[in-house]
Amino acid sequence: MSTQIIALEEINFEQWLPLWQSYLTFYKTQLSDAQIRLSWKRITNPEQADIFGFAIKVDENVVGFAHLNSHISTWVDLPYCYLQDLYVDEAFRNQGLARKLIEHCFQFCTGKFDCVYWLTHETNIPAQHLYDQVANKTGNIHYKKTL
Repeated sequence: MSTQIIALEEINFEQWLPLWQSYLTFYKTQLSDAQIRLSWKRITNPEQADIFGFAIKVDENVVGFAHLNSHISTWVDLPYCYLQDLYVDEAFRNQGLARKLIEHCFQFCTGKFDCVYWLTHETNIPAQHLYDQVANKTGNIHYKKTL
């Protein structure tokens, strides 16, 4: 099994879309076709440096992705990087691919960002087992008000 992590701009929409749809299904949500296409356009636009992403390939098949957003902070000099979305196809889980994606993000972000952080749902226990190995829980509780 050969794995490769590449910038999302190096794959096409049709390779990403089934994974994105599965990710949305996992989180029991739906987005309009227009929003999905806008998200893809943003993530793969090299001129929009504050949002970017990576794909992981296994034997030439795209099987996962990571989407990241950067933003400045009042607490530190360098910006923060938010790992907004991380997904690996169910058929390829438990093979270390999510860890490889996360570690690639860490490597890419080193020197450019103060930290990489992310959220996960409290019921996503399998993901938390991995996250506990690669990062520290902050103790923060996430609040949200949809406007």
